[in-house]
Amino acid sequence: MTATVLPLARGRQPSLDPMMALVAADMNQVNSVILARMQSDVPLIPELAGHLIAGGGKRMRPMLTLACARLLDYGGTRQHKLAASVEFIHTATLLHDDVVDGSGLRRGRRTANIIWGNSASVLVGDFLFSRAFELMVEDGSLRVLRILSNASAVIAEGEVNQLTAQRRIDTAEQRYLDIIGAKTAALFAAACRIAAVLAERDEQVEEALDAYGRNLGIAFQLVDDAIDYASDAETMGKGQGDDFRDGKVTLPVILAYARGNETEKKFWRDAIEGRRISDEDLAHATRLLRDSGAIDDAFSRARLYGQRAIDALGGIGGGQAKAALIEAVEFAIARAY
Repeated sequence: MTATVLPLARGRQPSLDPMMALVAADMNQVNSVILARMQSDVPLIPELAGHLIAGGGKRMRPMLTLACARLLDYGGTRQHKLAASVEFIHTATLLHDDVVDGSGLRRGRRTANIIWGNSASVLVGDFLFSRAFELMVEDGSLRVLRILSNASAVIAEGEVNQLTAQRRIDTAEQRYLDIIGAKTAALFAAACRIAAVLAERDEQVEEALDAYGRNLGIAFQLVDDAIDYASDAETMGKGQGDDFRDGKVTLPVILAYARGNETEKKFWRDAIEGRRISDEDLAHATRLLRDSGAIDDAFSRARLYGQRAIDALGGIGGGQAKAALIEAVEFAIARAY
């Protein structure tokens, strides 16, 4: 299948600026909720949580909740607590992920597990999950609670699936897509979908926003996995080649392995199983990925999912909100270039 090329050429690089401007006032309210709800009488909790929350992330997921609410002309204030809940879920998963992966950098800063240790990171992650569910309960909608709690369970399943696939070069492409659909795209989808519940729209609109968020999330993760080999630590905000050294089998590796000769396949088996992880091995892996077209094809696949996200919006809404949501997709793809 040939990927559809997104309309990126506008005379400027796509960015999240239109979305940030659209939801700026709402985001101030969300930040107030986040600041208030991460407080605790145990000083380590706000200290550690604050380190990650203030770490420079764009807060794309809660912004999607706010932008989708604008798209549907929702005029209430429930989106503030629910967007904060989405951010708490995301932050909790980052804390847990960094422990599982043994990560040293997150958005260019030392990770919480490096500073405070694994135990503190896991427990504060649990605290933030609990705060997220408190906010859902306070909202009072069983439908919203069902959507976000299901997303939380799916994310955990995705992380366990990824863990059991680690260092397995025979991981199938469909299993990889299942993993990123769960660990990344599920929260994107839920963050968008709950806006339709707030605006009291029908199931069709819910499904459309779910499809938008899910396809955007898959595109976002595909680009992330490709630039692990195609960018540098300063640009990515994490160590270059982390996925390679951790033995994560991502789409570029799956494609390169399938296309390789026997010598190249042996290299990939040795690398993914942890026997070839030097800087020279990483450089060789990157050459194989480029020469096989695996990185370019991963980016093309991301563009295809990005176009699906845009198409999912169909005839829903318009104006600045829709333009901002479309540009958010373009931004996710443009990070590759």
